[in-house]
Amino acid sequence: MSEGALVLVVGPSGAGKDTLIGAAKTALAGDPRFTFPRRVVTRQAMVELEDHDSIDAAEFARQKLRGAYALDWEAHGLCYGVPAAIEAAMVAGRVVVVNTSRRVIERAIEKYPSCHVLLVTAEPEVRARRLAGRGREGADEVAARLAREGAPVPEGVSAVTIDNSASLDQGVARFVDALRLIAG
Repeated sequence: MSEGALVLVVGPSGAGKDTLIGAAKTALAGDPRFTFPRRVVTRQAMVELEDHDSIDAAEFARQKLRGAYALDWEAHGLCYGVPAAIEAAMVAGRVVVVNTSRRVIERAIEKYPSCHVLLVTAEPEVRARRLAGRGREGADEVAARLAREGAPVPEGVSAVTIDNSASLDQGVARFVDALRLIAG
């Protein structure tokens, strides 16, 4: 097995990042080159929509002090962390695929030179439908989230864009193809 890599999956809310990651995890379940660690978030997970471990802010801070996270960030009043165990997976030659924020891209690339960025996008009307379907936010909050595109991918960073506006099968196929290309 070759050198491992870190794949940062980024993109706006409602683009389908968690859905694509979950489908890729299933599609690549028999391929030992890939691992899909769960993030830690200070919000209860909606089991059918998100795949993360939930803890409260105080415990997150304690774990961060103990070095539990390879990467961490704050967004929308929540704390997010990627487990430090990803480092052992990369040393073992595995491709680590994780949903992150565009805000951590530069820090991740500096820390992990074998870092790749997959930017998942979707048309605004598709994202609006998905966000409304979550039931986590009202119409005004969904509109505000759509208006806030988030940080751009840093200048000089080459990201592979995955348009996830069409069918789930098409989005998953593009996403899995991109991961296989990274794995070599």
